[in-house]
Amino acid sequence: MRTVLISGGGIAGPVLAYWLRRHGFVPTVVERAPGPRPGGQAVDIRGVALDVVERMGLLERARGVRTRMRGMSILDAEGREVDRSTEATFSSGRLDSEDIEVLREDLVRMVHEHTRADVEYLFGDSVTALDEDGAGVRVDFAHGAPRTFDLVVGADGLHSTVRRLAFGPEEGFAHHLGSYLSVFGADNFLGLDDWQMWLRDGDVGFGIMPVRDNTELRIAFGFESAPLAHDLRDGGALRQLVVDRLASLRWEGARLAEAARNAPDFYCDAMAQIRMDQWSRGRVALLGDAGYCPSPLSGQGTSLALVGAHVLADCLAGANGDHRSAYASYEGRMRPFVTLNQALATENPGGPASEESVAHAKNALSLDG
Repeated sequence: MRTVLISGGGIAGPVLAYWLRRHGFVPTVVERAPGPRPGGQAVDIRGVALDVVERMGLLERARGVRTRMRGMSILDAEGREVDRSTEATFSSGRLDSEDIEVLREDLVRMVHEHTRADVEYLFGDSVTALDEDGAGVRVDFAHGAPRTFDLVVGADGLHSTVRRLAFGPEEGFAHHLGSYLSVFGADNFLGLDDWQMWLRDGDVGFGIMPVRDNTELRIAFGFESAPLAHDLRDGGALRQLVVDRLASLRWEGARLAEAARNAPDFYCDAMAQIRMDQWSRGRVALLGDAGYCPSPLSGQGTSLALVGAHVLADCLAGANGDHRSAYASYEGRMRPFVTLNQALATENPGGPASEESVAHAKNALSLDG
């Protein structure tokens, strides 16, 4: 039982492929995008997740591309500074922490480069059907010929295709948290110098941080909303909705709206969690956001992906070919950790979780069982 198809080429999937390869498995990663995905917000590598990155030999490289903020300003709706901090930022927490904040695209590229020599990647393709029997799982692809694998892992995000095919519609597992988040890049038209800005105006707000030696901005714009219709989420209407909401802001609304309208890396999705009674069915298992998305409100999605990948590979390696036993062990080790981290997004809606809760959640698991 050595061939494993991993759906999803973001962070969780390639990290799982790395550890499986180390344990003698033959992983294949299929990713819908034509290559490693660019764009995205800054993400945090915290607590035990730092150990995963260190064991991969990537810790120093990650530190080399970390964000280096000096602090942040909090603005009122008119753009006037009402508070500031040189000790912490909302995106990364305390600036003197050992935790690392990096751009998502930098971490994706780093892990891909670290694995591409030993892992088969199928870019520009996706899973369309799964048919399991006693010998394995026959997988149909959108473009490639069908293939059979011993195991299949869905690491394909909040809207996981593997989860839908193996467990049923997303609506049975997704829990909307009352808001949407849009992330996009722009030129540094504000002239920010390693300094973040945060503003809230009614039911909308944003955080802006400079990246790439202060030449670019990453803009994270959030707005409260009930779940939107699928025809709106799936088309250009969602971008237009974000543009319109930004344009209504009293401070820098016009330039922010224009940036969103023209951004090639525009992203927007619901703030939601995936909650499931089990993360495996037969030979299929779920990893990261596909099985237990905590939402960006937790600040722990990347850490859960990194840790989950290490634990799943470790459990498969120690199960002597018994995938049922491996999956049960994976759930037993990860579920308390997931529960604590998902709670970070719900314990203080609209604001950051307490430092005590974050410290407890990020270290509440040992990689070695």
